[in-house]
Amino acid sequence: MLKTIQNRNNMVKVFLGVLLGIICLSMALTLGVGSFGTLTDNGDALARVGSADITQNDVQTLLGRISRSQPIPPMMRDLYARNVLDQLVLQKSLELEASRLGIRVTPEEQANRIKLILPTVFNGDTWVGKDRYASEVQLRTGMSVQEFEDYVRQALLEEKFRQLVTDSVQVTPADIEDELRRRSENTTLEYALVKATDLASTINPSEAELAAYFAKNQSKYQVPERRSARFALLDLNQLRQKAQPTDAELHDYYTQHIGQYQVEDRVHVEHILLKTVGKTEAESAEIQKQAEDVLKQAKKGANFEDLAKKYSEDTGTKEKGGDLGWIVDKQTVPEFQQAAFSLPRGSISDLVKTNYGFHIIKVLDKESAHTKTFEEVRSTIEPILAEEKLNSLSNDVSAQMASAIRQSNRQSLDDLAKKFDLQIGETPAVTITQTVGELGSSPELHQVLFQLRPGELSSPLRVDRGFVVITPKDVLPAHAASLAEVGPAVLNDYRREKSIELARAKAEDLAKRVRSGELLEKAAKELGIETKTTDPFTRVSANVGDLGPSKPFAAAFGMAIGANSAAVPLQDNWIVYRVASQSGVTPGDLVAQHDTLEQQIKQNKQDAAFDAFRTALEDRLKKEGKLVINEAALKNFTKSS
Repeated sequence: MLKTIQNRNNMVKVFLGVLLGIICLSMALTLGVGSFGTLTDNGDALARVGSADITQNDVQTLLGRISRSQPIPPMMRDLYARNVLDQLVLQKSLELEASRLGIRVTPEEQANRIKLILPTVFNGDTWVGKDRYASEVQLRTGMSVQEFEDYVRQALLEEKFRQLVTDSVQVTPADIEDELRRRSENTTLEYALVKATDLASTINPSEAELAAYFAKNQSKYQVPERRSARFALLDLNQLRQKAQPTDAELHDYYTQHIGQYQVEDRVHVEHILLKTVGKTEAESAEIQKQAEDVLKQAKKGANFEDLAKKYSEDTGTKEKGGDLGWIVDKQTVPEFQQAAFSLPRGSISDLVKTNYGFHIIKVLDKESAHTKTFEEVRSTIEPILAEEKLNSLSNDVSAQMASAIRQSNRQSLDDLAKKFDLQIGETPAVTITQTVGELGSSPELHQVLFQLRPGELSSPLRVDRGFVVITPKDVLPAHAASLAEVGPAVLNDYRREKSIELARAKAEDLAKRVRSGELLEKAAKELGIETKTTDPFTRVSANVGDLGPSKPFAAAFGMAIGANSAAVPLQDNWIVYRVASQSGVTPGDLVAQHDTLEQQIKQNKQDAAFDAFRTALEDRLKKEGKLVINEAALKNFTKSS
């Protein structure tokens, strides 16, 4: 691969700004969740395609790259992991199919794509060499050369299949007209909304009615098992006082990590970039004139940060006023580096031309290479060392606690607490899904609480406050509820059910009156219902004002102005509406939006065609036994990660 790049000297001066971390993120999030089977002979494998396993480490590596670009919310980690696995399954499936069909990515195709992604690996038409290439790949993508080139090859292979599958996709004039109508035709509704919640307070059942309702629906009302516990807590906040580092320990840490406090020659810069990537010479000349005008403004004292926010085309720094932070040797392209390091503090450069375009650089600060003193970094070392000592001390104590419990898990909790200076406490009775008092909520905590027998001690469990040993106190078995136990819930359910029935009846009465010729506003007012008017909305509108999703109002687009609807359910509520106004599509709209719509429709059709191909391919591989997903391993993986 490196040799191929070396032998191709025709530099492609197009910078796409594509880093593989971003590629990985978009690839992982644009794909849906696939279906899952079983795989039992390799516990670490989440899937097998052909003879290739996709392991937990493969998925974890890609999740790590995604999280470096954008933190993954804990509640979304399961979805991310499944989508990442789907992407890896697709890659392996395409490789298997490519082998069957004789489709391949050539070294030349791979080399040209790398030039597009990383133009900085060339200086003019000359390749920068193996070491610089590896450095650029690591800096820009966070990958090794092999990983980077594998991802480039996989992306190209997917492109080939997409082209093969979607080349025959066509867009007809009728497609464009239908889509324009779907997007552009809008309607406005006058409506009367009958809210069930407004009627609920008027429903006051007798004891006999409530008892009858409960008897009819008794199977719905179950009281789950509840348990309370006593616990002994190793409180980290209390232990932290014993874990403060001494001056000698701080100095030792500083000496052992002295390399971390060595600062290279560096410069803190802001810049304004006007891009010339992919532009003609004439366009580049115009961009240079604009850059010179911006430079004049900066030199005359205009606020540099405001100029960057207004003119800069570097999306990574534009909103930060062009702030690139501190840069060191070889971190940027040579022309930029030479200008930045040669300028004095506080000065602004002339125009600096690079492969990306024209830069205007401002130097905010400069530092020569030096080693920070102990006093400079003491405040950063203290919390690190304190946390290390706390972790070490708490782990030691919890290990001693675990050892004592292993000798007998039926010893006295109070004796254990006295021996290890633990805090004693009790939790309220909770179900397996409720928060366990001040100990919080975690699957492990719930599992232990509902598996132990009274009198047995758990092993030390990690909770937010530290390490805790619990023992069940009271066990209240699950049982069918009595009306006395769940009376408020039964009353709420009764009122909700009856209020929906009342809302429906009231809306149907209103619809009957307007169908007989009464005006909606007049009939609604007589029934004590307020009428309102929506803003205009189209078939593609996600919501209709405060009424929620637009789907229940799709029929309005087939109704005449002034026509009234029947009573329409809207979650627990009911609505009756009248078409107040409509607007259609003009010939001018079709001309103005034709090309954009054609491109978007074609893209949608191509995506649908490729999704259908992907589904068919994976279904076939599953039937042939060449694709198996280990659902159990994936579930355990997402739970533990």
